[in-house]
Amino acid sequence: MSPINNDFQETVDAMLIRHQSILDILSKGQEASSRVNRAITKAVTSCGCVSVDAYKSPIPENATISDLKFLLNSHLVGNLCSNCREVVETELGNQLFYISALANILGLSVNEILEKEENRLKTLTVFNFR
Repeated sequence: MSPINNDFQETVDAMLIRHQSILDILSKGQEASSRVNRAITKAVTSCGCVSVDAYKSPIPENATISDLKFLLNSHLVGNLCSNCREVVETELGNQLFYISALANILGLSVNEILEKEENRLKTLTVFNFR
């Protein structure tokens, strides 16, 4: 894993001044998540650079779990324009900030969490059902 994860987590630790309570961090994390959702929603409803074409994906009876990766899709059509991309990136950055802050207050390493999750994914492969 890249040392940037550790550097980012250390920067968050140094910069988090106002919201040091676990309750503040949890609620700000939820707010950040909502802002990501809102930014993507606005890309669809206000800008229109992306759209949602949602429907039930047909799955053949003989499909295997491995086939699902290729049979299911995101329902997202188009690409974020530069403005929407910037807004979504900013909101995701805020969300990562509060994830790192939460890890800090709990004495956890974001880098170790990412490594463990990557190992789980590699072990479970397509059977992780996410």
